[in-house]
Amino acid sequence: MRYRARPAAAAACPSWIRDSNDSCVWGSLVVVSKEEAAEVLSLEGREVRVTHPNKPYFSKQAKLSKLDIVRCYLSIAPGALAGIQDRPLVLKRFVNGAEGEAFYQKRAPAERPAWLKTVTLSFPSGRTAEEVVVDDVAGLAWVVNLGCIELHPHPVRSGDLDHPDELRVDLDPGPGVGWADVRTVALEVKSFLEEMGLRGWPKTSGSRGIHVNVRIQPKWTFTDVRRAALALSRAIERRAPMLATSKWWKEERHGVFLDYNQNAKDRTTCSAYSVRPLPDARVSTPLHWHEVPECEPGDFTVLTLPARFAAIGDPHAGIDAAAGSLDQLLELAARDDAEGLGDAPWPPHFRKAEGEAPRVAPSRAKSAEKLAAGNSTGKAPRQKVPLIIVANSPNKQAALEGLERWKAKHAGIAGLLAADDVLIDSMRGRSSTWTRIRVNLRHVPEDLRPVQATPDPDEDPTREWRTQRASKKKE
Repeated sequence: MRYRARPAAAAACPSWIRDSNDSCVWGSLVVVSKEEAAEVLSLEGREVRVTHPNKPYFSKQAKLSKLDIVRCYLSIAPGALAGIQDRPLVLKRFVNGAEGEAFYQKRAPAERPAWLKTVTLSFPSGRTAEEVVVDDVAGLAWVVNLGCIELHPHPVRSGDLDHPDELRVDLDPGPGVGWADVRTVALEVKSFLEEMGLRGWPKTSGSRGIHVNVRIQPKWTFTDVRRAALALSRAIERRAPMLATSKWWKEERHGVFLDYNQNAKDRTTCSAYSVRPLPDARVSTPLHWHEVPECEPGDFTVLTLPARFAAIGDPHAGIDAAAGSLDQLLELAARDDAEGLGDAPWPPHFRKAEGEAPRVAPSRAKSAEKLAAGNSTGKAPRQKVPLIIVANSPNKQAALEGLERWKAKHAGIAGLLAADDVLIDSMRGRSSTWTRIRVNLRHVPEDLRPVQATPDPDEDPTREWRTQRASKKKE
C-alpha cells in the first residue's frame, strides 16, 4: 500500500500518513492512481475519487494541497467521524481552497455515491432539503473532496430530526478580547454546567473562540434547547459581568459573547476536528478540561494534530455516554421569565417569537423620547447607538481595505475609537457569506461624528433579493 510521490505543494508537510516503508498508516486505505488528474482511494471496500489532488488548498502560510487535507482527515477519522456520524450535514464548500470564497449547500448533490445516506430536513422557512449524512471514512473523504474543509453537522441524529441531542455553547470573543479571557469564561461555563447536572466537552473553535458541547437526552425541542442555552448565557453574564455577555446586538456587547442562537433550528457550527480556513490551517480541537488553562489555539493545526491524535486519542471519546437533562436549565429559564427578562432576539430569518424583545438593533431604534412616549411595558427604553456602515463586500479583504481608506480619511476620529468600536460582521446570504464593517461613534463627540455616506465598497449581495422580497410583501 503506497502513495505516489507527494505533490510539491505539500513538500513542507510531515509524513504523518506514511510509515518508514512509505506505506499508509490508515490500515484499510489503498491508493490507486487511475489517471494523473485524480487519486482513487479504496476505503473499507468503497472507492472515492479525489479530483485535482495537487490543487493548493492552503498557500499563504501552511502549504497544503487538497489531498493533504483528505489525508489529514483520514488520519484522525475516528475523532472526525464521532463529531458528524448519523447527523445531517450542511456542505460548506471551499472549491477554490481556504483562501477562496465559500458557499453553503444544504441539498445533497444530485451526483453522489449510491451508498451515501441522506435525510430530509424541514426548516423555519417552510422549505425542506435532502441533506448528506456521513457515517464512514468513505463518506468523510467524499465530502472533503467536494471542498468541505470544515464540517457543519446539525445537532440531531438522522432518526429524530426534531429533538437535538446536543446543546452547543459558543464562546465568541469580541474585538480586542484576549485568549486568556476566553479560557476564563470557558472554565466558568464548566463550573456552571456541573451545578446544572451537566458535563461540558471543550474544544477550540479553530479560530479565536472555544466551543463547549453538552450531550443531552433527545427529548426536548429546538425551542427548549435554545431557551436553556439563553438561560445559561445570562447566568454566565451575571457571574462574570466584566468578561461575558449574552447581548445579541454587537453594538451592545463586550468581552466574550455566549451565542445562544447557535442552538436555534437550522444553525450549525463546525464540528470537532474540523479544519478551519485560516492561513496556518488550524483545527477545531477537542481538549481535556485540564488543558484549557494553558492551551493556545495556534498549537492545533493540520501539521500537528495527527501526531497528537495518535498519542492521546480523542478527548471527547466518552461524550455519547454522558447525556444529561435540561430540567435545571429550563427551571432557570422560567425564573428569568418570571423576573421579566423574557426572550432574546432570534436570528433575522426566524419568525418573531412570543415574548421576544424588539428585533431591531439599538443603532436603528427610535430615539429614547419616542420610545418612552409609547412605552407601556415599564422597561427602560434603549438608547440609539451611533453606528455607520463603512464597507460591504463579498470579499472580506476588500471590505478591510475599505475600512483602512475610511480611517485614513477620518484620521482624527479613527484615533478616538476603541478596539470594539469596529464591528466586522460575517453576514449570511442565500448561499454564501459576505462582510459588513460598521463603526460605533460612541467615543466621538457628536459635533465631530461623520454622517452615513455610501460605503466603500458597497457590494451587498443580498440587496437585490431583499428589495424584491419587500416589493412582493407590499403587493
